[in-house]
Amino acid sequence: MNEIALKIQRIAGLDEPVTLTRPEPQFGDFATNVALQLAGKLGKNPREIAEEIATKLRESGEFAEVTVAGPGFINLRLTDAALFDLASVGPRLSAVDSTVVIETNNPNPFKAMHIGHAFNAILGDTVANLLEASGAHTYRVSYHGDVGAHVGKSMYALLRYVDGRPEKLLEVPEAERNSFMSRMYAEGAKAYKEDETAKAEIDELARQSFTREDSVYAAVYETVFHWSFEQIDATVARLGNKPIVKRFLESEADARGVKIVKDNVPKVFQESDGALIFKGSEYGSFDNVFVNRNGLGLYGARDIGLIQLKNEQYHPDKSYIVTAEEQKDYFKGVLAAASLCFPELKDVTVNISTGTVKLTTGKMSSRDGDVIEIAWLFDEVANAIRDRGGEPTEAVVAGALRYAFLKVRIGSDVVFDVNESVSIQGNSGPYLQYAHARAFSILEKAADSRQPTADRESLDENERSLLRKIGEYSEVAEKAMTELLPHHICTYLYELAQEFNRFYEKCRIIGDEREALRLELVTLYRDTLAHGLGLLGIAAPEKM
Repeated sequence: MNEIALKIQRIAGLDEPVTLTRPEPQFGDFATNVALQLAGKLGKNPREIAEEIATKLRESGEFAEVTVAGPGFINLRLTDAALFDLASVGPRLSAVDSTVVIETNNPNPFKAMHIGHAFNAILGDTVANLLEASGAHTYRVSYHGDVGAHVGKSMYALLRYVDGRPEKLLEVPEAERNSFMSRMYAEGAKAYKEDETAKAEIDELARQSFTREDSVYAAVYETVFHWSFEQIDATVARLGNKPIVKRFLESEADARGVKIVKDNVPKVFQESDGALIFKGSEYGSFDNVFVNRNGLGLYGARDIGLIQLKNEQYHPDKSYIVTAEEQKDYFKGVLAAASLCFPELKDVTVNISTGTVKLTTGKMSSRDGDVIEIAWLFDEVANAIRDRGGEPTEAVVAGALRYAFLKVRIGSDVVFDVNESVSIQGNSGPYLQYAHARAFSILEKAADSRQPTADRESLDENERSLLRKIGEYSEVAEKAMTELLPHHICTYLYELAQEFNRFYEKCRIIGDEREALRLELVTLYRDTLAHGLGLLGIAAPEKM
């Protein structure tokens, strides 16, 4: 689109930038209101200006048709050959040589991964795909809370379970470890809420997570810590995420963050009853304790320490953190404090705030251990695929999950419907995977049946409609990359598949005198689907 805008600007001799839009197909392939923008500057009627520009464009021979509509809109129809050229152009690389870091998963160990974790991991990984595709040097990392209150709650139940014998954990079957960790955390969370004696013990166990001086504590901690990351790594791989290059831990960020906070008193942080707080209320957030009265760092201090660690490791131009919407105000305060501590890093770190995944039971929370584990979701999707007669391969299950989460604009809530997510007749990942497999099958059947190439300048309307839709891909992909919003690609791919269905219903392909041209269209369609699915992290299978 940008090349066409520049061409119009050059042919018409305009200094004013030309903005193009996509009108309804009956009006043309592109439209511009540049004449209306020029009218005030030139003191002329916009319709008159539009006619002058249109005349120059017609005389250039670069366009099949140029018309003027309304008060001065210019509609343009490309030649069929130009439409083919447009469909073959990929998205521009807008972030070449920039460096970005993005957290693509951050579930805490000692707790089972739940649907919310899967949602954030898929979003983070897909945003990383968009950043990579735009030309940025992209580093996927993760960040996990290996110390603190949640560890204390889990250890409270775990220590009671082993009763002085850490080896008892080896009796837990590997397939049941995730649920076991979830149960242990839920028991500790319940005790913390209901029993003052237990609460005091859990607070002490949370403190010990930093030191682990007791041998039984240390043995249990190390075993479950190892289990946790086995589960996390396996689960994010099943979701289709690309591997991370580095795992950051809160224990690593803690000492760094506490020092930063203490070094910036009273310039950034103030002492209050022995604690060090940041007055986030002055920055659109809330007042928050970063270091408590016992000198221990809390979440805010660790997040500031993490910012410094990431900068030392990668020196990023941008660093992205994907978190639930409920943490939005918290991060607003953390990032405000960080920018005061490190003015040179102001605006480098960006919090991408997501919505919430909901089922029929509503919002899910992990604070009390009341969660829907990700294993349940994998099983439900696989069963739904079997129920419709499909084969629940890892690629199809992951495609269903990813697409269901990604088709909704980031920041909006997702109401997850298992049956809708696997439908091959609706707006779903498997529907698009099936569309790709069908296109591949058509091309495979025609491999030995090629006819002479048809004239690219004589497309019928069905062929042209499909080609026009394929030609929109680069614009959509660029928009998704610029805004870091993958739902644009989901919407486009679904519309593209529907356009192909209309084409396929009306146009015979194999054995038709226009076979070669139509196979070229099918190839462009298949490749566009594959590229778009790739940006979403969804496999494009050859067979289904």
